[in-house]
Amino acid sequence: MSHDITASLELIARGTPLIDVRAPIEFAQGSLPGAVNLPLMVDEERHQVGIAYKRHGQAAAIALGHELVSGEVKAARIAAWRDHLAHYPNALLCCYRGGLRSQISQAWLQEAGLDVARIEGGWKAMRRALCQRIDRGAEQPMLVVAGLTGAAKTVLINRLFNGLDLEACANHKGSAFGRQVDAPTTQIDFEHALGQRLLGLNDRLVMEDESRQIGNANVPLTFWNAMSQAPRIRIEMPLDWRLEQLRYDYIEALQAAFVERFGFDEGFRRMQEQLANSLKRLGKRLGNARLQRIQRLQRLAFQAHADGNTQAHEAWLGPLLTEYYDPLYRYHLERRDNAPPELHVGDWESCLDAARAWSGAQED
Repeated sequence: MSHDITASLELIARGTPLIDVRAPIEFAQGSLPGAVNLPLMVDEERHQVGIAYKRHGQAAAIALGHELVSGEVKAARIAAWRDHLAHYPNALLCCYRGGLRSQISQAWLQEAGLDVARIEGGWKAMRRALCQRIDRGAEQPMLVVAGLTGAAKTVLINRLFNGLDLEACANHKGSAFGRQVDAPTTQIDFEHALGQRLLGLNDRLVMEDESRQIGNANVPLTFWNAMSQAPRIRIEMPLDWRLEQLRYDYIEALQAAFVERFGFDEGFRRMQEQLANSLKRLGKRLGNARLQRIQRLQRLAFQAHADGNTQAHEAWLGPLLTEYYDPLYRYHLERRDNAPPELHVGDWESCLDAARAWSGAQED
């Protein structure tokens, strides 16, 4: 007998697979961790049913929905659910509020001989629980890792058992050059990823000093306010060390990701295009003369890179750091009112040790 499952963060903590039967347009705006979109109605069908509901009421909308999703269309939708359930037999159904769409999907599956539970309250109840977890996270002790661009702050965060990688949640490295192969996450998906990560972190949190906006997403205000007031440690590393880190992050790792997705030639072309566009977007801040100078250095670096010399990129990354990012960082540091305390300032290894000591654990 089909039944309902109470919405709970434990479902996400266990990695429970979910079948989200909402329309693709809804799923694209934000989904739950572990969910796959196998819709009851596609976007155009949902649109037509919505119009019928507004003009003629619920009964007419339901009747139109059954008319649109019938025969071979209905059989194909059920087959897609059955195929997924064959691989993930413990999957649960969900729709927006745990209402009519998941009830219909559940009933059709039951007619096909499959007893599948659905989440009571649906996507909305699960999202509420994740957002509440973020609010509780804002009350946990926090330590923020600061430092100039290229100081490998994210690497340090990920060496800690209690590190919270906000950039990973946003699928964006935070700077103008932070876009990855896949598009940055939506605001909703960022919040869901943040809430999911917090499920395993119930005490002290360590995270990177970030702008409130990371890619397409904003850190929730309560959490951001807590970060802004948290004590800091600051990494100080020489320019050549930071350039090496940037060359790996901005160039080599990015190229590897593009090549894996698109093949060598197309991947290398797309990597160059993305870096060139990222630099161009800084034009107003750099000024025209400086932009053109750094663009020229970047083009020369691409030519050298094509011959296997990735180190040539330091010729344009260097002035980008010394003439733009470093002065900007120090300017904001000097202007910060009521600056939170700095518990430690030192090289990367000493900051890692300081973060571990603050966290109460010395192991990776």
